[in-house]
Amino acid sequence: MISKKVKDIVESPSNGVIRKMFEEGAILKQKYGADKVYDFSIGNPDLDPPQKVVDAVREVAADTTHLRHGYMPNAGYPETRAAMAVKTAKEQGVPVTADCVVMEVGAGGALNVVLKSLLNPGEEIVIPCPYFAEYNNYVHNHEGVVVPVKTKEDFSLDVDAIKAALGSKTAAVLINSPNNPSGRIYDEADLVALTDMLKEFGAKTGRYPYLICDEPYRDITYGKKVATVFDKYEYSVIATSFAKNLSVPGERVGYVCVNPACPEKADFIAAAIFCTRVLGFVNCPAFFQKVIAKSWDAECDFSTYEKRMKEICEVMDYAGLKYAKPEGAFYLWVKCPDKWNDDDMAFTNHLKKYNILCAPGSGFAGKGWFRIAYCCSEQSILNSKEAFKKAVIEG
Repeated sequence: MISKKVKDIVESPSNGVIRKMFEEGAILKQKYGADKVYDFSIGNPDLDPPQKVVDAVREVAADTTHLRHGYMPNAGYPETRAAMAVKTAKEQGVPVTADCVVMEVGAGGALNVVLKSLLNPGEEIVIPCPYFAEYNNYVHNHEGVVVPVKTKEDFSLDVDAIKAALGSKTAAVLINSPNNPSGRIYDEADLVALTDMLKEFGAKTGRYPYLICDEPYRDITYGKKVATVFDKYEYSVIATSFAKNLSVPGERVGYVCVNPACPEKADFIAAAIFCTRVLGFVNCPAFFQKVIAKSWDAECDFSTYEKRMKEICEVMDYAGLKYAKPEGAFYLWVKCPDKWNDDDMAFTNHLKKYNILCAPGSGFAGKGWFRIAYCCSEQSILNSKEAFKKAVIEG
């Protein structure tokens, strides 16, 4: 008999809305033609990987060394872990060594490993809203409880609200910057305030909540830099991947890096290695570990995303829809028209009548909003202009 818990989640209207929309889009494109369907459902980057990645793929594929495709240590190849340590040190501005890194199966795998490593049954993960739809499932996978916390009106962190949500069962605070779905980048001052508050809470209670930073969009920014955390808070950990910046989401390569100053570093890494094994990942895919070690620092041009961001904002202005202007990532967070009374599920279903596919905000703990993924063709964005206008007028 199927697990009741899983069955209830699967049958929930808000479960898997992004993937459902993506699959519906494929059907609509077959029916009406790809140029007449405006699919903004899924964050599937459509830029090709940089040439350095392509060259590394060819080089690694040509390697016929004995046991080239065999097992390696569960934590990953030593040279790949060392490369990720160099990468993280460059981003965080502090020295990082390879023993702080565990290679993982994408950022989703990395987050599941972190959560399994930290959570006891019934413990809580505090998450600012809105947030990536799968966070709920990831936390529930490991018998944890999600504590959603509202952000400010501009979707920046409300540190006082996060403080009020902390308690004896708090295992961690999970932040995602640039944020999916709002595109907000949490600034330096907010992170200083957040980490100061966490230190104060830890000193008072004897338990320092971990600060988990989910950063697959770190490099995709529009003039604003993502702040560091390792120099601010010892109990911090990065979970990330190369899915978005290098456009290889299907290759499932990412990593976890714990702050080298963390007092529990050795225990955390041992737990992460164990969890990587027992969750069934065993190890990050061997082939792309080798590829990433050679190409992680490939130069990327994200100006196309910035151009599309401006274009989709112009479409929303034309249609009379309000939105939060993104500072990074490739999503636009849009408010449903007032007449829909915050029923984002109904409004996104209404949009489908005009062959527009967007993800309802309820799946992101953002009732009354919807998400547009503009990592799609420029023509699709431009051609959607009249369809959005018509949908708003006729709604």
